[in-house]
Amino acid sequence: MNHIYIQYMYSYPHKTAYRPLAGVNLKDYGERLKGKGHGLYVHIPFCETKCGYCNLFSVTGQRREAVDGYLLGVKRQLLQYGEILKAVGAEFSDLTIGGGTPLLLEERQLEQVFSMIWDHVSFEKHKTIVIETAPNQTTRGKLSILKEMGVTRVSMGIQSFCQEELAALRRNHGADQARRALELLKSFDFPCVNLDFIYGIPGQTVGSLLKSLEEAVRFDPEEVFLYPLYVKHGAGLVKDVREGMVLDPEKAFEEYEEAGAYLKSQGYRQDSMRRFVRKQGDGTGDQTEGREFSDCGFGTSLALGCGGRSYLGNLHFCTPYAITAGECLKELKAFEETEDFTWIRHGMILSREEEKRRYVIRHLLIRPGLPLGRYKRAFGTEAQKDFPILKQWIDQGLAVLRENDMETGESEPCIVLTEKGLGLSDYLGPQLISPEVGRRMKEWDDVHG
Repeated sequence: MNHIYIQYMYSYPHKTAYRPLAGVNLKDYGERLKGKGHGLYVHIPFCETKCGYCNLFSVTGQRREAVDGYLLGVKRQLLQYGEILKAVGAEFSDLTIGGGTPLLLEERQLEQVFSMIWDHVSFEKHKTIVIETAPNQTTRGKLSILKEMGVTRVSMGIQSFCQEELAALRRNHGADQARRALELLKSFDFPCVNLDFIYGIPGQTVGSLLKSLEEAVRFDPEEVFLYPLYVKHGAGLVKDVREGMVLDPEKAFEEYEEAGAYLKSQGYRQDSMRRFVRKQGDGTGDQTEGREFSDCGFGTSLALGCGGRSYLGNLHFCTPYAITAGECLKELKAFEETEDFTWIRHGMILSREEEKRRYVIRHLLIRPGLPLGRYKRAFGTEAQKDFPILKQWIDQGLAVLRENDMETGESEPCIVLTEKGLGLSDYLGPQLISPEVGRRMKEWDDVHG
């Protein structure tokens, strides 16, 4: 069972497979942002402290002036991008502000972020606005700003209501602070509140995990996300593991199964290994984000700031992947000193083969699954022939072929992971990584690991 947790495949290819690019300018790809249906991501890479498991692009200990300087850089980038967006009539359907911890910003800075976005980006009328927060940064004043700006979804990282487990994770908030922050957050009646929890924490038991989830469910969140504990390069807990901290994947998998069963017993529908959505009275998911089919293999998303990544068809790009404080500060400095943000200097142009892999990964690991007819219309080939491993997984009971899905209304055949397959997503997904992307990722690990 040690092979269960290999890698979280939230996107493909991983940033560590990106390399320097030359002669690529956003102006040449502007047509891909024409019209409606695009996503805008704004990265706020600042945190109060670095959690022990975090291997994301974030820095701590930055003074107000440093944050202001970064926001000026984002505004310059937005002004340059804005000219291209205006020329093609780009209209965005969703805005995500992630981090880091976006609500670490002062109220003035938070208002500044929204103001510059509204001034320079066009959005569809019924847009979604998503933002992340943490218990220590969740204040009435900041939530009031989010409500005024029309935020539709707030994601809060709780991780555990057990003080000992929070200490093991090096989270800097206490369990009581999380309770107060969550109570305050729910009082604002946002359309969707989702809470994140971690399992597989050293010292955690099935009982303690369920106790945290029972407490969470009493707050009636629209969604709950369950994440296994990963300790990867650059995370603070790497040292603890080297000094004897034991991660037990079999125990973690047991916790996952019990937690998933509990959430489903409480009226939550499982849409992926991690995501549980509260059902409505008619049995469907929350109306803000139901399980209706969403073709997510070719979506366009533009990122602002240092650390966020953009997807424009087969062109993926971002600043170089960084985790440690030194690496992140170096990239932040380079970002703020950039004169022309339209030149794309780091990323990857996906081949047709890589686009196929991305499409399969992005759909198969999330219900309602991989739509075979849509795949064939997009690529002109059969998914099962391109990826024989899909039949192996069906034969092994990890996936099934459904002719239609009455729950979502999807009328075409889909390959869908079974309950067992969903639980093994972090084992199955990595098997779809191409040899070339795998080689690049290993090359990065060898240099930075």
